[in-house]
Amino acid sequence: MRIPRIYQPISLRRGQLVELDGQAAVHLTRVLRLRAGDALRLFNGEGGEFAARLVDVGRRTACIEVGEFTAQEVESKLSLVLAQGVSRGERMDYTVQKAVELGVSCILPLDTVRSTVNLDAERRAKRQTHWQGVVNAACEQSGRNRVPVVEPVRGLADWLAEVEDEPGLKLVLHHRAERSLQDLPPPDGLVTLLVGPEGGLDEGEIEAALASGFQPLRLGPRVLRTETAALAAMSVLQWLWGDFGGSR
Repeated sequence: MRIPRIYQPISLRRGQLVELDGQAAVHLTRVLRLRAGDALRLFNGEGGEFAARLVDVGRRTACIEVGEFTAQEVESKLSLVLAQGVSRGERMDYTVQKAVELGVSCILPLDTVRSTVNLDAERRAKRQTHWQGVVNAACEQSGRNRVPVVEPVRGLADWLAEVEDEPGLKLVLHHRAERSLQDLPPPDGLVTLLVGPEGGLDEGEIEAALASGFQPLRLGPRVLRTETAALAAMSVLQWLWGDFGGSR
């Protein structure tokens, strides 16, 4: 039986008692159906994880005893940032979740010309919190012990101005580009992948990305949905230069 993993962004040490309440406790006891004495694992995003066991269960509370620490790491050697044009509802959630499973280091949601999701300041903050929750849950599921950060939503033009002089390999997906991933040399440092929302980036945004040091990249002759494009590109990047077994 698979031992459940729980993310707690607090300092952890062996012998510590961690009190959970509210949604976290309900998830353990009613969703996962754990009982006192059951084993689980805790991690706080700083690397490694702790063995633990559930020692007490209340109506909406749970108490966990922290056990032995294991310095286990599953992070890819490839540092990968996904700059994703905000897509609608479940599509964005799906992209965020699967990007975590594929080893993304950071997620940057971007407001673009063709974004169909209108977010004021309050809704931007709420969506960022929601997406970070998706990330946390994906780390629990996938075995990751370091938690990628979802940055605040920002405009594409402002972000491009910020990263123009930053080092690393910068790629923008563009279905009419001539270059493919196999044509690229191995990166020296960070890889940043820019993907448009539904409908893609418009020509002006593509030109602005190229002017900021991005290289245009295609993934084959077919037009992919935004969530398919991001995940397909990340998979190939991990195969070429990450921990999926490829090496160049």
